[in-house]
Amino acid sequence: MRHPSQRQPMTRIRSRSAIFLSLSALAALAGCADRDDQEVERAFQAVNVIEESNLSDIMLTVGDPNEAVAYFARTTRENPEKIELKRGLASSLVRAKRNEEAVNAWREVVAHPQATNEDRVDFADALIRTGNWEEADGVLDAIPPTFETYKRYRLEAMVADSNREWQKADSFYEIAAGLTTKPSGVMNNWGYSKLTRGDFADAEVLFAEAIQQDPTLFTAKNNMILARGAQRKYSLPVMQMSQTERAQLLHTLGLAAVKQGDVETGKALLREAIETHPQHFEEAVRSLRALESA
Repeated sequence: MRHPSQRQPMTRIRSRSAIFLSLSALAALAGCADRDDQEVERAFQAVNVIEESNLSDIMLTVGDPNEAVAYFARTTRENPEKIELKRGLASSLVRAKRNEEAVNAWREVVAHPQATNEDRVDFADALIRTGNWEEADGVLDAIPPTFETYKRYRLEAMVADSNREWQKADSFYEIAAGLTTKPSGVMNNWGYSKLTRGDFADAEVLFAEAIQQDPTLFTAKNNMILARGAQRKYSLPVMQMSQTERAQLLHTLGLAAVKQGDVETGKALLREAIETHPQHFEEAVRSLRALESA
């Protein structure tokens, strides 16, 4: 075993090493202090951008729409050059159903030098929500045909419908359905287009496809009943439905029968709707009373 005195040189070496490392660290810190603070500022800015981006994503998805509007309105005022904040404000206004304000917000977005074709499609969507079909048509026409998205062609189909350009509408609906993995919504819209044209059989087929894609889509079920009623088909098709939905669909079918002049059939369907509903079906009761009193 070594005598303690024999270990002292090694201890002194370690102490010197520690002192050297400490001095080196201090020198490095001194160098950092003397360095221009721009790098540090840039680092903090990067962190702020990440945090801001995450908060913006949250506001666009799970946040309350009006809270999101307030957030994006404030941050846009603070950073008026950032197009992503302008987009957030415009999108939040659409979610909050403040459509006139949304149009103005999207108009600012598309005027920005960094605006994209996707922004122009969203602008057209906002215009359609306010009934400004003509301007929406012009905005969509200005987008290159090479920009092919589900939303673009769904809007193109809706505009063609508004112009009663049925052949174009059918073509656009078909393209839109092929560009999404969830075509139930566009199939329902397409079916409604056929329904308004009086093509009831084709409408029924499209509504059936929409329901097959999404068995929970009650709008398509109700539209399908309207299409069947217009063809004097007064029975419910085989499809997934709750007891409440069944009662509501029978009510729709009863009213469709009355519209066709088949009043007694309509009354019978309304009585069945009232009996089927698990609770008091006030709307059907009122409809039946009005018919019986007449």
